Amino acid sequence: MVKFAVICASNMNRSMEGHLVLANKNMNVKSFGTGSKVRLPGDSIDRPVVYDFGTPYESIYNELKRKNAPMYKKNGLFLMLERNMALKPAPQKFQDNYEQFDVIITCEERVFDAVCQELLTRQGRFAKPVHVVNVEIRDNHIDATKGGDTITKLSELISEAKDLESEIEDILERIQNEYPHSILYNLIYY
Repeated sequence: MVKFAVICASNMNRSMEGHLVLANKNMNVKSFGTGSKVRLPGDSIDRPVVYDFGTPYESIYNELKRKNAPMYKKNGLFLMLERNMALKPAPQKFQDNYEQFDVIITCEERVFDAVCQELLTRQGRFAKPVHVVNVEIRDNHIDATKGGDTITKLSELISEAKDLESEIEDILERIQNEYPHSILYNLIYY
């Protein structure tokens, strides 16, 4: 069974939607973020609500409920956090995790760059390949859901591949032709 990781900046929206759709397909999946902190929309665009990775989703939910329940309900954060709580306890930072995956799917170019950089600093000691694929997804609830569809199809095709090394380029080309998300790819070694 292919081992997947789905990664966005804060391990809140896009990566968790990817985590959900792959878990619902009984795939082996974990999710992470690469940012320095977990950032959520605050009461104004220039004042996000910031948490450390590892802060339980339930604690975040309860704090936001105390701060401004009507606003966070309206903007969908409570539904997002409820989904997240059903999948795992807290957001996790990719750079703090040394588990090896077969395929890593990132959700924006700067996250793709951060993942590739982190893997390169680990210097390929195990000579185990990891396919890093970026599916560019805007960070909002609607696009996260659409991106989840793309991640599902990509992961299904990868899981069905007999020889991923030789089939990956055709798989990525097919996804690029069938879905609106731009794709980046890199093969790196653990």
